[in-house]
Amino acid sequence: MRQFAGQDEIKVFCGNAHPALASSVCDYLGIPLGKIEVFEFSNENTFVRIMENVRERDVFIIQPICSPVNKNLVELLIMLDAFKRASADRITAVVPYYGYSRTDKKDQPRVPITARLVADLLCTAGANRILTLDLHAAQIQGFFNIPVDELTGLFLISDYWRTKKLKDVVVVATDIGISKRARDLAEKLNVPLAIIEKRRISNDDTIETLNIIGEVVGKRAITVDDEIDTAGSLVSAVDTLLKAGAKEVYACCTHPVFSGPAIERISNSKVKEVVVTDTIPVNGKKKINKITVLPTAPLLGEAIHRIHTGMSIGAMFD
Repeated sequence: MRQFAGQDEIKVFCGNAHPALASSVCDYLGIPLGKIEVFEFSNENTFVRIMENVRERDVFIIQPICSPVNKNLVELLIMLDAFKRASADRITAVVPYYGYSRTDKKDQPRVPITARLVADLLCTAGANRILTLDLHAAQIQGFFNIPVDELTGLFLISDYWRTKKLKDVVVVATDIGISKRARDLAEKLNVPLAIIEKRRISNDDTIETLNIIGEVVGKRAITVDDEIDTAGSLVSAVDTLLKAGAKEVYACCTHPVFSGPAIERISNSKVKEVVVTDTIPVNGKKKINKITVLPTAPLLGEAIHRIHTGMSIGAMFD
């Protein structure tokens, strides 16, 4: 537990999406978790009641937009409205995982840009600032008309791989779009980079893998992505790398969505280990031996402290 000066006015609250993460953040800050009621009536209407005074306070609401996505999003919107009407001084939506982030452009005729719609909803509901981790696309920051602080789990993940002391490592981007993040990890580990060129052939998880750019023969490959959803891309990448001569395959990402058949696919695949962070809860049947979860509470807690005191967020990563 860490106690900072000037914490009196910080108030941290959460909905039902990830209370364990919110509690860990409060432990880091050395403050109690704010008291709030968030529940559904029998008619499925969400109700929120703040159980303590927040007038003129600096409020942080921790709520990833994860499964059940629409329920957690509506909870967040209603909480924002409640704090706005309770006269909070500043309201920061701490959204470790930004749901709908993959719908960030019109890549087909007559489709929405839902990531922008969600941004508009958060601003309208009352958010004065957004704190998030590893957005699917950098341009999502520009969807907001309020400040957005985007943290990264890259340092947590790179520190973990350094402790493993693996030999003959190559970092592999699971597609060209994630190559910059993979390159950054490769630089931190001082190892080479490879890229899997792939083509998605439908709106579901069906992909067509084309080829590997880079050398993986005899290497221990670490695949990089921002999230693992159904794990179809991961399993395809593992099979492709092993067929191409990789010795072993590991995987890492920031956001463990793990929807649908993901856990079964990971369990049955030849991937040695999947390293993720806890931006989304990994519990119940999702807790298997192959999955390692890194805590983000110190990262989020430090960012909250710096936002509250007017310190630089960027300096955290210098």
